[in-house]
Amino acid sequence: MIKTVVGTTLLLVSLSAFAQMSPVGLWKTIDDDTKKEKSLVRIKEANGVYSGSIEKLLDPESKPDAVCDKCTDDRKDKPVLGMTILRGLKASEGDAAVFEGGTIVDPNNGKVYRTRLKPVEDGKKLEMRGYIGPFYRTQVWLRVE
Repeated sequence: MIKTVVGTTLLLVSLSAFAQMSPVGLWKTIDDDTKKEKSLVRIKEANGVYSGSIEKLLDPESKPDAVCDKCTDDRKDKPVLGMTILRGLKASEGDAAVFEGGTIVDPNNGKVYRTRLKPVEDGKKLEMRGYIGPFYRTQVWLRVE
């Protein structure tokens, strides 16, 4: 009986820790240059594929009716608020705490980058790295929920 209780407790604790190492949830984006809060992005999972949309604009200089006029794909001239900026991410086969293989668009310049997400600090922060060729830039997003 004690073994069953201990085993169940350990299983629940490990599942809780794994859930926090998922990128699913609401994240506050921080501009890596200005250190200003920019937006809230909600990351969702469907059939093992992760995507993220802008749920709220936080920068007071952002226009609530802004559109991605510099985008060159299906997001061209679409509202930034509600836009799916992260697409096609999957858990890495080599490291289940890394999510890669997708893209992110920067609505400010319309550029699409290959991306990698990695929850850190027990899932309280998310390293979002965007790549163009061998060059990359990393932002740290903060978990809101």
